[in-house]
Amino acid sequence: MFLSVVLYIVVPVIAAQLWRRSLLAQGGEAALARTLRTLQRSRSSRYWRLSCCCFGFQGEQIVSQPLIIALLAIPIVIQVYLNAGIAYALNRILGVPHNVACPSALIGASNFFELAVAAAIALFGFQSGAALATVVGVLVEVPVMLSVVRIVLRSRKWYEHARTV
Repeated sequence: MFLSVVLYIVVPVIAAQLWRRSLLAQGGEAALARTLRTLQRSRSSRYWRLSCCCFGFQGEQIVSQPLIIALLAIPIVIQVYLNAGIAYALNRILGVPHNVACPSALIGASNFFELAVAAAIALFGFQSGAALATVVGVLVEVPVMLSVVRIVLRSRKWYEHARTV
């Protein structure tokens, strides 16, 4: 587990900080902004490649065990909506601006399944039960989080009404 944390968290964070410092030293904020735009475009393709790989190894288990998948998925759905709702409501009560409350709700609801997938694969292998659970998490979390985004964006008037009252 320690090795997984070092490889998947510590090393990338240190490398990213060194790269950021280098970009700022060489080209300033403009160089950093250009690099971030480029990375933004490639990030989703990396995510989809990882997802296809994981689902490819777990696809048969996902299709053949619908009850287990439901038992894994239902608590995730409840937890995401509950945590997002609590975070969003607390931000409203505390008078936090909507543009801060939205990401706060998403961060509060996120399960960081990408990290869980990496750790499960490193510790137990692609075809393990742990990898299956994390793959189901990703499968469920992505559409649920997109629905949370839609909810917080559509509720902006309701959210901001509380700040003016």
